[in-house]
Amino acid sequence: MNDLVRQHTALGDSDLEWLHLLVSEWQLLSDLSFADLVLWVPTRDGTRYVSVAQMRPNTGPTSYQDDMVGHLVPRGRRPLLDAALDEGRIVREGDPEWREEVPVRVESIPVRREGRVLGVIARNTNLLTVRTPSRLELTYLQSASDLAQMIAAGSFPFPDQQVDMDASPRVGDGLIRLGADGVVQYASPNALSAYHRLGLAADLVGLHLGQATAELAPSRGPVDESLVKLASGWAPRETEIEGNGCVVQLRAIPLKPKGVRIGSLILLRDVTELRRRERELITKDATIREIHHRVKNNLQTVAALLRLQARRIGAGTGGTAREALEEAVRRVGSIAIVHETLSQTLDERVEFDEIADRVLAMVAEISPGMVTGRRTGRFGVLAAEVATPLSMVLTEVLQNALEHGFRPGERGTVEVAAVRGTGAGHGEGRLLVTVQDDGRGLPEDFDVRTAGNLGLQIVRTLVEGELEGGFDMLPAPGGGTRVVLDIPVEPERR
Repeated sequence: MNDLVRQHTALGDSDLEWLHLLVSEWQLLSDLSFADLVLWVPTRDGTRYVSVAQMRPNTGPTSYQDDMVGHLVPRGRRPLLDAALDEGRIVREGDPEWREEVPVRVESIPVRREGRVLGVIARNTNLLTVRTPSRLELTYLQSASDLAQMIAAGSFPFPDQQVDMDASPRVGDGLIRLGADGVVQYASPNALSAYHRLGLAADLVGLHLGQATAELAPSRGPVDESLVKLASGWAPRETEIEGNGCVVQLRAIPLKPKGVRIGSLILLRDVTELRRRERELITKDATIREIHHRVKNNLQTVAALLRLQARRIGAGTGGTAREALEEAVRRVGSIAIVHETLSQTLDERVEFDEIADRVLAMVAEISPGMVTGRRTGRFGVLAAEVATPLSMVLTEVLQNALEHGFRPGERGTVEVAAVRGTGAGHGEGRLLVTVQDDGRGLPEDFDVRTAGNLGLQIVRTLVEGELEGGFDMLPAPGGGTRVVLDIPVEPERR
């Protein structure tokens, strides 16, 4: 809709926002009308109309099989659009149109904002299944007529009340029509069932909905004083009522077709099961985070025990054993860092840049030389099944660079560079990581595929086996060593 409005019309950004607000609400109008809606806006030169949005009803058959969005119609071809736009009134004159042997009643509703008509809604009703309407259908149609008059007057939709159609109650979920005094004039079967689950034993018709709803609210604690007003439909608001083990979502829509409030529509639905599942998910999320927290604590305890054991081994005959224990401490520590980060997130995904910085600091802190580490680029958000092995790989590669690339007391630099997505030259879903040092470089006869170093074996196993990526180790231009990791990852969520 943004593109069509800006390309073909003279409407400004504030007018476009109003149209978005209208479109967020008009599933309600379509369902109450049992009709298709098409929003037509005059073009910049005023010679044509462009259709910028379309809605089909959930309550009846469609009168448009094809998508109408983007169609252009010359002015004069559809007189009802011209009359509604020029005269600023709802136009219902004319005989039904025949479309593919289906009679369709067409009405035009001007869309007004601050005294200006921005466009016209064409309401198209399929008359093929017309029959004597029931009380429910009559209530729907009367409510649709009231909303159409409010749209034509510029009093609907309500400013600053954009509705999430997926989260708010719909017409079919349950509908109550109130009079100006807040007394129920009509309640659909679904609405009545929802109130029976809240604990209401009587019929709704004839009751003051606000007072009845307040009485059904839990008796423990103070009852919200605004509940009576809200359930009486005095203002466009949403709330949830909980009672008798049931949760009902309410949405109030005041009806003011001629500027004076004549009553209200109350849309409602039973969300008990939805809220129960949400609570279960919250509980599961908290449990998973607690598990990650405990795993991190246990790993840190293991690392502390290994560190204590390493200190008890002398630097003489047990030097090799001490180095092995210190390497084990770093490996356990890198996994603990990932679990600590996971314990603070709501899903099994982590911002790996923070983990990479902490691994780099941990390895550099205990290195024998005076080596500076830095990171460039960004790893981005990674899934836990990628982050854990990648943290171990990064630990091993950095440890190998510090241990074999520099002599004790020697100064140097190790840089970790990460490029995510298309920037890596490998398309979306790739992560290219380069670890480069300016140390003494690789031996002349070095072959990464046959190297027997335990750390490199771990790296090769994790990268090629678990991460299904590529691993290479080669001399860096100008001296030193470069390690390249090419890993498939999920594209980042926008």
